[in-house]
Amino acid sequence: MRSTESTEKESGAATGAEQRWERRTQWPLLALALLFAVAYAVPVMAPDADRATLRLCRGVEWVVWGAFAVDYAVRLVLAPVRWTFVRRHPLALIAVLLPMVQPLRLLRLVSTLLLAGQRARMASQVQLTTYVAGSCVGLLMFGSLAVLEVERDSPEGTIKSLGDAVWWSFTTMTTVGYGDYAPTTGLGRMLAVGLMLSGIALLGVVTANIAAWFISHFESDSAADRLQMEAIVALTAEVRALRAEVTELSAARDRVPPPGGPADPARSAASA
Repeated sequence: MRSTESTEKESGAATGAEQRWERRTQWPLLALALLFAVAYAVPVMAPDADRATLRLCRGVEWVVWGAFAVDYAVRLVLAPVRWTFVRRHPLALIAVLLPMVQPLRLLRLVSTLLLAGQRARMASQVQLTTYVAGSCVGLLMFGSLAVLEVERDSPEGTIKSLGDAVWWSFTTMTTVGYGDYAPTTGLGRMLAVGLMLSGIALLGVVTANIAAWFISHFESDSAADRLQMEAIVALTAEVRALRAEVTELSAARDRVPPPGGPADPARSAASA
């Protein structure tokens, strides 16, 4: 028992307390991520809103990021081996530290997306297809808002409306790149790189998922054909065995003299 516990501790397996914490907080944190999406979108889509609304949105952004940072800290404390936990979740650590280095709204956006994605992967209820679809929609929405925020005031920028930003994000994520809209600022180009890499990764996941489905489908068909062939071979062998048995029974019946046939000579002499 001690060796098993020590092995689990060395491997960094989640403890019962850590698993309970993750189960209890995964949906509230995902709800906070949606709240963060609203708080981030309002100032971008309505830059002329009153100052109180803008302050409220920025406060919500910091609160949501702080909730994810507290979640990371609690999971770090509950982890059996903290260094192993840090090594297994490097993106979460970077996401927690980024806004502390330079408090930009774009960094809070990236950090919250990374932390929300880490927690969504842990939720066993989230299927792969749902996760990929949600990731595509989230990246498309946040990429559009982020590039609109950084490119709208650029003198040489071509992305001036939300429709332009959504179209640019879609063509960038799918790596089509028509070239009618392109970022001109440094942050905009960094967003473009991130969207391209994310789009390639998500398309790879979708392709791999479809290929795995086809392979499993063909393997199941092959297994069914193999079982059917084995059943046919077994049935053929059984039919051959029955045929041989019938042949032996027929031969034995032919060797037995019929009733009322010629009497035994020895038996006739004894009776005389």
